[in-house]
Amino acid sequence: MNGPVEVCEHTGSKALCGNGARQGVRERWEKPAFDAAAASCPEETGELRRQSPKPVDARRLAPGRPCGATGILTAAIDMSRAILAGLPVMLILCLPGAARAERADLGTDRDAFTPCTHCVAPGEVLSESSYVFIDNRTGLPTNNYPELLIRLGANDWWEWRIGANYGVGSQGNVVTSVEVGEGTIDGRSLYESSVLYGFKLNTSSQEGWLPESCFIMEASTPTYGDVFGTVPVATIAAGWELPLDWRLDGAIRYSYAEGEDTWFSRWGPSAVLRMPLTDIWEVHAEWFGTFTQGQLIDTSRPFFSPGTHFILGKNVEIGLRVGWGLNDQAAPFFSDAGLAIRY
Repeated sequence: MNGPVEVCEHTGSKALCGNGARQGVRERWEKPAFDAAAASCPEETGELRRQSPKPVDARRLAPGRPCGATGILTAAIDMSRAILAGLPVMLILCLPGAARAERADLGTDRDAFTPCTHCVAPGEVLSESSYVFIDNRTGLPTNNYPELLIRLGANDWWEWRIGANYGVGSQGNVVTSVEVGEGTIDGRSLYESSVLYGFKLNTSSQEGWLPESCFIMEASTPTYGDVFGTVPVATIAAGWELPLDWRLDGAIRYSYAEGEDTWFSRWGPSAVLRMPLTDIWEVHAEWFGTFTQGQLIDTSRPFFSPGTHFILGKNVEIGLRVGWGLNDQAAPFFSDAGLAIRY
């Protein structure tokens, strides 16, 4: 009636070792163990059990897949990680491209307050001129013409510069590369004529994040007017070619000018984004300003200025830019129409 008494290989005890013992052990080993994922998301585990007649192992669920508010938080963290992982790719796509071998524009300096960052090609001559109207806040408006600048290419990294200008009603608003008087305390108009001379030097070419850059050293000597001191002007400009042939340029200009009572410093930072629309048409948006230092009453004159230019043939460029003062010391409005011819 009873089976032999022996040590059961399944239970490890001295008991009957029959089919019943084997079945009990089998059920104990086949019973799914407690799973943390099942406890954290019982709804999904229960749904799987209702859909399947077999016992459900919670390991069938996605490992580490929480539900509810915890799931939302985990999804947000995963999205943040994906964005961070994609940042290197975005940086590579936005890396400035190599400089174009041939530029669609003439590389004029009068096209914006920020000068072009490269020199005229060796043996070429680029003549630039413009008419500038400035609506001053006090007194009569300013009229500058011809703002002539002749650039002579000496070699790949050097050019000579000479020019001339005549201004009526100067009130200290500098909106081009031509330096003018700061104006009089009593608001009367200034009449100025001057000659310009100097050079431009290429200091680097674009290589990845290293920008193309240049250094300009000029002097403006008055030939007629209320002040006769020669004004030295130094400019450093740098820029990058961007995707889509866009270009970002920036510059800082410094001049040491003679005022009505004393000499003073004038700083002129600027930044411009140039965007070609076609092979012959380009638009730009620019911020610039002039800030004096050393006067009895120093001035701060920031401007915002959009502009455009067109290429006629291969050697003629016409441009137009306008601007608005951004505080109560800057002129409310100015316009600048220019012409450039390459020989």
